[in-house]
Amino acid sequence: MVMAHTNDIDQLLPAAPLTERERGFSPKRLANQSEPKVKKDERGYYILTLSENLKVYFEDYYQFLEMLAARCTRELEQLREARENCPPGCYETLSYYRARRIIVEVLLKNIRSFYTDRHNLGVIMTPWCFGTVILEKVEMLRDRLARGETSHPDLGDYPYDVVRYIDEIHGRVLMDVFDFPPKAFSMRWQYTELIRRYSDVLSNVATTLQNILNLVKSYGQ
Repeated sequence: MVMAHTNDIDQLLPAAPLTERERGFSPKRLANQSEPKVKKDERGYYILTLSENLKVYFEDYYQFLEMLAARCTRELEQLREARENCPPGCYETLSYYRARRIIVEVLLKNIRSFYTDRHNLGVIMTPWCFGTVILEKVEMLRDRLARGETSHPDLGDYPYDVVRYIDEIHGRVLMDVFDFPPKAFSMRWQYTELIRRYSDVLSNVATTLQNILNLVKSYGQ
């Protein structure tokens, strides 16, 4: 592997910044909606999150994503400069930069996706919950890359080293960008926990209904 090519470095140019008109749930749209989950007080519109039962104000949430996007942009700019100055033959260093870029890209892609989502109120969540969602998305990509189930243009000639660095640094990189304490990722209360919880509820309901049906059948015999 040699020093990063110009085209490769060009791919590190930051995406366009988020703008308020891209928000999935704008103030105008919130004012005209009738969704019972959306409430309003003196601070503005908010919802109670399903996973934590906490108030999340739409304005605070979108400003949080905007701040994160700006941090990702700065991170990508710094990575571009670092890779431009990476001497030939520094394979480990370049693999580290590639891994860090992949992690930041996953975060930035999901920031934009959540920011612009117009249909799913489930994307509105607390910062810590959003952080754990991103952590799992990075880990899922890491596992798929490790198993060869998907590819990435930034793996380069040493994909094993890039995946190894993703595994080693992804938690630290995300905590740095989010400015979270280590304990933030110790509680994975988001989607996977909810799926498990409500699957158990549905299973219990189904079992109860089946017992009732069996009881009715026994009376009819």
